Amino acid sequence: MNAWITLLIAGVLEIAWVSLYSRAFTDNHFITAATIALMVGSFYGLSIAMRTIPTGTAYAVWVGIGAGGAALVGMLFMKEPFTLMRVVCLVAIIGGAAGLKLSSR
Repeated sequence: MNAWITLLIAGVLEIAWVSLYSRAFTDNHFITAATIALMVGSFYGLSIAMRTIPTGTAYAVWVGIGAGGAALVGMLFMKEPFTLMRVVCLVAIIGGAAGLKLSSR
């Protein structure tokens, strides 16, 4: 169970760095440093989780959390389109990640 919690945290860090990335590598060195630190933390968490969770499953769930979360953050906070089709696709991503977790037992 700890590996899944670690993977969840790594996925949340993925969302955070992706959300900051558009503002990183500019004159704001704090945001750049925070983005790099979040990237390292996210990859480190993924590598820890992959010691227990099968590689393909861990990577797919991590990507699903990151992609789905980043899309949600974009719609809620960055004025990206909020459409029914995008919501349906987010549900599909979440369902796929959950299915991989359930089938890895």
